[in-house]
Amino acid sequence: MQIVIATFLSLMLITSSPKDYTSFTLRNNSAKSIPLNIPSVMNPNLSPFSNSGVSLKIGQEIFFYENKKKQLLLTVTSDLEGDTLIVNELIKQRREELKLEDQ
Repeated sequence: MQIVIATFLSLMLITSSPKDYTSFTLRNNSAKSIPLNIPSVMNPNLSPFSNSGVSLKIGQEIFFYENKKKQLLLTVTSDLEGDTLIVNELIKQRREELKLEDQ
């Protein structure tokens, strides 16, 4: 009986892993649609003044488009759990960081 319990506990430790996914909200506070690219997951088009709840794998990259060129917006981390990200503001910040021209 003790061997069975020990084996069961060992299997639980081996198979249990840290949370691989995190859930958060993508918010578009602008009057324009925002096309995004989440490789191997989806290509959402955030409607104006909308929310989109997502659950993505930690390490997943999210891209936005600038002059038809894909630009990295962010990489998903566990600290995004439960947050609401204002995507139009994040894109504005990324454009400044990347020194992209204003449209």
